[in-house]
Amino acid sequence: MNDSSMVTQPPLDREAELDTLETHVQAALDHARKLGATEAEVSAHTSQGLSVGVRLGEVETLEHMQDRGVSVSVLIGRRKGQASSADLREESIAVCVERAIDIARFTQEDPCNGLADPEILATEQPELDLWHPSPVDAAAAIERALACEAAGLADKRISNSEGGAFNAGLGLSVYGNSNGFMGRSAGTQFSQSCILLAGEGDGMQRDYAYDSRRCLDDLETAAATGREAARRTVRRLGPSQLPTAEMPVLFSPRVASGLVGHLVGAVSGSALYRNASFLKDRAGEAIFPGWLVLQERPHLLRGAASANFDSEGVATRSRDLVDAGVLTGYVLSSYSARRLGLETTANAGGVRNLLLTPGGELEGDLLPGLDDGFYVTEVMGQGVNLVTGDYSRGASGFLVKNGELVHPVEEVTIAGNLADMFSNIAAAGGDIDTRGNIHSGSILVRDMMVAGS
Repeated sequence: MNDSSMVTQPPLDREAELDTLETHVQAALDHARKLGATEAEVSAHTSQGLSVGVRLGEVETLEHMQDRGVSVSVLIGRRKGQASSADLREESIAVCVERAIDIARFTQEDPCNGLADPEILATEQPELDLWHPSPVDAAAAIERALACEAAGLADKRISNSEGGAFNAGLGLSVYGNSNGFMGRSAGTQFSQSCILLAGEGDGMQRDYAYDSRRCLDDLETAAATGREAARRTVRRLGPSQLPTAEMPVLFSPRVASGLVGHLVGAVSGSALYRNASFLKDRAGEAIFPGWLVLQERPHLLRGAASANFDSEGVATRSRDLVDAGVLTGYVLSSYSARRLGLETTANAGGVRNLLLTPGGELEGDLLPGLDDGFYVTEVMGQGVNLVTGDYSRGASGFLVKNGELVHPVEEVTIAGNLADMFSNIAAAGGDIDTRGNIHSGSILVRDMMVAGS
């Protein structure tokens, strides 16, 4: 562990650092052109961070991070070469470009290679409110991590801790290409977490809580995160199994986002052009019930994945990926779009701030409206096949009767097919978790097979 008296690196001057990165990007593009590249794209980044981990009131880890790098992609005809370097000195960048050129000369041509079309590149870059640097030194970070864990340990039913943590980081990047695009981005991120254990021996249970935001002032108090970790852990004590049966399954928000993530994986370009998706050629079809809307909001202020342009410089735009239950399109980069004979959706680098809008048969908090079913708070295993849509995962959670949690449940398996699960979604809750890239409340799926004792 580093000396806890050490403070963070001095904060970056955002504009000066972006100017420096832009100079490196332009120099790399110029060098690639001189060496015969038909097209080229370059990204350069710099980041700083502070990470603290504590356990049982003692500091276990303290890390200060600083990173810089450049990535170069060049095309000679339709042959592509890529290289990267963690050294931003002028001579090192030149060598990086030369290596990319050498690689391109020996690779096979791919007619789908190429930069994004110039007419769809971002021309405006409005402020997205992503930059909120705060002077968090090591002492303040340690204090916050300790307070988070202490709040959880204050519950006498908690028997042990796997620790509390606090992280603060900032990053800046510049992307440019030979079609004349040059774009800047900068953002900060703050997070805290706590992992606790309750009970003894074979009856021990474990759970966690966390929060993550762009601005430190938006982060919930450290004590709130610790108390939530304790609440989640304690309520898992005394679990039992369920008898095997078909029943309604209510996915909690932190599990429901994964269900939406399976949809994103199935409509992503790489899965589609490899014929590895059960949703291939399903755009324009009703996949979900008619009330369901899934919005992509890349310009959400302070959003975890907000951006004015994707990783190819294409202007991002808001859209309904699912509208009135209908899958309106796919999630495509320029390369995957060309492979499919379609147009890019400005999703090189992924989706941005997806929101599952509440609706369906129930409103608000869905739990009180569930007469009888299984409330899932954790899933385990890798039993999701996006080629067929088959879904089978270990799960734990709670038996629900008349809208109340009856007792905790573990060691069961929930199974179905994603196509059936999507079409049988009865409601999406208003308890939306906005901390990540997918913003979803609870999701209620009508009947699923729950395999237990």
